[in-house]
Amino acid sequence: MPYCSNCGNLAHPRDRFCAKCGVSQPTPPCPPTFSDPLDALTPRTASILCYIPVVGWIAAVIILAARKFRNNHVVRFNAFQGLYLFAVWLFIDWGVRPIFRDFAGPVYRVDRLLEAVLLGVWIFMLVKASHEELYVLPVIGELAQRSAAEH
Repeated sequence: MPYCSNCGNLAHPRDRFCAKCGVSQPTPPCPPTFSDPLDALTPRTASILCYIPVVGWIAAVIILAARKFRNNHVVRFNAFQGLYLFAVWLFIDWGVRPIFRDFAGPVYRVDRLLEAVLLGVWIFMLVKASHEELYVLPVIGELAQRSAAEH
């Protein structure tokens, strides 16, 4: 139990002034509080962030590393599925595009078609995640389910 800093009278820890002499009491320093920046992030928002085209992989990695979502299977599934969609985009950008880039003339660009389909899948998954619907994509979704189950 603390005492008055001026007269030594017994004081309650929450008293701001001494009941006997009226002198203001020193307040104890507040311990520093460190909050997780992801505390305000809802599972729905976290799932949506994983499907932002091209840059969603950054959010997915952060979400997979966060303690808050460690036991949330749906969010982890969406993060892994978003990462695998990004891997498909990398494959198209680095593997398929160089093959069709050197063709001259009015050649049908398969790489552009694949990128358009992938962009459509990303938008589709953004809508599904915003409605909190779990949608498993073929092949990629099965890999994401296996990855999310392991931890």
